[in-house]
Amino acid sequence: MAKKTVASLQKKGAKAFTKAVKMVKNTNGSYSFKSEIVPKEKVNEFLSKK
Repeated sequence: MAKKTVASLQKKGAKAFTKAVKMVKNTNGSYSFKSEIVPKEKVNEFLSKK
């Protein structure tokens, strides 16, 4: 699965995007990771969402 992400990020115009990963706390107290490919301008917005 990582190879698909890396391959898609190498296309023309892909330097405007970045992969953001954040930890999300579940209702039972454990953590999981949420990752998303977002434009560079929207990274802080993605990380600040709950």
